[in-house]
Amino acid sequence: MKVLVTGGGGFLGRYIVRDLVLRGDEVTILGRSDNIEFKGQGVKVVKGDIRDINVVNNTVANVDVVFHVASKVGIFGPLKDYYETNVTGTRNILQACQRNGVSKLIYTSSPSVVFDGLGHKELDESASYPERYIASYPLTKAIAERELLAANGVDGLLTCSLRPHLIWGPGDTNLIPRLIEKADSGRLMIVGDGNNMIDTTYVENAAMAHLQACDALKAGSPVCGSAYFITQGKPTNCWDWINYILRRLGKPQATKKVPYKVAYFFGAVLEATYNVLGRSSEPPMTRFLAQQLSTSHYFSINKARKHFGYNPTIGLNEGLEKLFADIKGV
Repeated sequence: MKVLVTGGGGFLGRYIVRDLVLRGDEVTILGRSDNIEFKGQGVKVVKGDIRDINVVNNTVANVDVVFHVASKVGIFGPLKDYYETNVTGTRNILQACQRNGVSKLIYTSSPSVVFDGLGHKELDESASYPERYIASYPLTKAIAERELLAANGVDGLLTCSLRPHLIWGPGDTNLIPRLIEKADSGRLMIVGDGNNMIDTTYVENAAMAHLQACDALKAGSPVCGSAYFITQGKPTNCWDWINYILRRLGKPQATKKVPYKVAYFFGAVLEATYNVLGRSSEPPMTRFLAQQLSTSHYFSINKARKHFGYNPTIGLNEGLEKLFADIKGV
């Protein structure tokens, strides 16, 4: 296939590109950096922004399939910034796919699109979108996902959405580095009672799921217009997992606890303060982060198993050893 991967130079995107190249697909990536490491791998690199409709149209022309992975992530910031990338950017991709006769569009979403601040245990895809969001990221990802899924079948374009949860592994530029930074600064504290269970996703499993969904995305398939949770398939205690990683890396572990209500209030105050001061950096705590760190949220992957055969092939322990080896340069 001729495939375009938006955000192909990002953490998950790189693994999707790698897997596509290994199986012989012709790959183009669209991103905001030069991604010179792809030179010599037969990958075409287009430097550009998905917010630019002209760039998107030109790049999407003459491809068969699009993996839309690019996104603005974070727990704080002006709605406008998230909206331009996550909503307007996705609309540009969607319209370009329809205009250029692309057959398949696979979207990388997030379980946070259905997060309502409460505990989710074995939640499946029948869960509805909440009426209110307290952070720009889940709000804009939900808008984009709903529009993309609703467009399934329009102009012959087939769409689906994957919701991998807390992606980590070698090359991680977000989750694990943030944990390490907070631990080193002494600002990492257990929010709540420390008993909350969570799902995570090892990056190679997440990439595999994208290719499996793409292959199953055919006319008449239940994958068409559907969303899927993607995880390791077995929840783990949030703080045991975090502290195990920190301990193996020789970092200070999280031992002090702060009640959820205190963290939530502190997050609300910090958000208001940062907004008044016009600060663009993320505060050490937000309301959304307090909810995420204190509640159980894990999901059923039965639908993905049934519809396209997803089953995490790399387990938690094997993935962790790969992560530690990568960080230590082994």
